[in-house]
Amino acid sequence: MGILGLSKLIADIAPMAVKESEIKHYFGRKVAIDASMSLYQFLIAVRNEGAQLTSVDGETTSHLMGTFYRTIRLVENGIKPVYVFDGKPPEMKSGELSKRAERREEAQKSLEKAEEAGDAEQVDKFSRRLVKVTKHHADECKQLLSLMGIPYIEAPCEAEAQCAAMVKAGKVYATATEDMDALTFGSSVLLRHMTFSEARKMPIQEFHLSKVLEELELSHNEFIDLCILLGCDYCDSIKGIGPKRAIDLIKQHRNLETVLKNVDRKKYSVAEDWMYKEARQLFLEPEVTDPEKIELKWLEPDEEGLVKYLCGDKAFNEDRVRNGAKKLTKARTGTTQGRLDSFFKVLPNTNNTANKRKAEEKTGAKKKAKVGGGKFRKPK
Repeated sequence: MGILGLSKLIADIAPMAVKESEIKHYFGRKVAIDASMSLYQFLIAVRNEGAQLTSVDGETTSHLMGTFYRTIRLVENGIKPVYVFDGKPPEMKSGELSKRAERREEAQKSLEKAEEAGDAEQVDKFSRRLVKVTKHHADECKQLLSLMGIPYIEAPCEAEAQCAAMVKAGKVYATATEDMDALTFGSSVLLRHMTFSEARKMPIQEFHLSKVLEELELSHNEFIDLCILLGCDYCDSIKGIGPKRAIDLIKQHRNLETVLKNVDRKKYSVAEDWMYKEARQLFLEPEVTDPEKIELKWLEPDEEGLVKYLCGDKAFNEDRVRNGAKKLTKARTGTTQGRLDSFFKVLPNTNNTANKRKAEEKTGAKKKAKVGGGKFRKPK
C-alpha cells in the first residue's frame, strides 16, 4: 500500500517537489529498484493485455519477460540498475498482510461468480486483484539478473527501506518504486513509473524529499507523523481523517502526541492501542544492511547461460535472447565510457582567459569613451 494518498497530496500542495522526466535523463545514474513492486507491475501489465505468458509447463513467465526487456532498456539508456528484494516483513505489518489475504479471498469468491455469469470484464478485474509476487517469482528473477550481470540485494526486511538507506549513503542516486513510503524512510529522490511497461507511455515522476519538506513546511519527523496519519502498512490510521485534515492537524500540532490530545474523539475514532510510536520508530530506524558493506558490480552478461535458462522450457525466442545479451554488452561499454568522460572536465587555459579578459576590458573602455567621454547623456 505504501502511504495512502501521499502522491496526490504532494501534487496538490507541493507541486514544485515533483518533476516529470524521460528515461534518457538518468544516463550514468545508479538506481535502486524495488524488485517486488517491479515484478508485480510486469505480472499485472501482461494480464491487462491478455493471458499471462507461460512456459511449456504452464508456469508464468511474465515476470521474467518484463525484467529481461525492461532491464535491457534501462541499461541501454545508461542507467545502472540494482534490484532490491524484500526480506521478512516486520511484525507490525502482519495486520496489513492479514487484510490483504482477506481481500484476496473476497476477490476469489467474486471471480468465481463472475466466471459463472460469463462477465469477462469482472473476471479480468478480480483476476488482477489475485496477482501476487511469490518467492518462486523472486528466486527466478534473481537467477535471471545474475546471468544478465545485474546486481541484486536481499534486504533483511523492507526493500524500500534498504533502497532509501543506499540513497542516503550515496551508493545510488534514487529509489525506483511506486510505493511512496520510500520518502518516509528518507530516500532523498524517488522515481515512479521507471519500470512501467512501454505500453503505458507514462513519464517518470521524480520526487525530491527536501523540496517536499520545504513546500509542506515540515521537518522529516513531522513528515513521518503525517504519513502515519494518512495511513501506512504498520498501523491503522484515525478513521474519518482524510489527507487535507491530516496535513492541517500536523501543521497545527507538529506531532501525533499533540494531535491525540486535541482531536475530537467523538468525531474521530482512535484505536486504544494505536501503535503510532512503533510505526514511527520503524520509519526512523528500519532494519537494513549497512550500505557501506554492500558492493555493487555490473558484470558482462552470460549469453549462453541466458539462452539455456530462458529458452527451451520457458519458451523464450533464442534469437531475441541473444540479441538482448548483445545489447547489454554494448550498452555496458557505452555507459562505462560515458561515466569516464564525465570525470574529465576541460579546464580553460589561464593565459588565454587572462588575455581574453584584457581584450574585453579594452573594448569596453573604447565604447565608454565614444559615449560622451563616459558621462551619461540624457536622450533628447
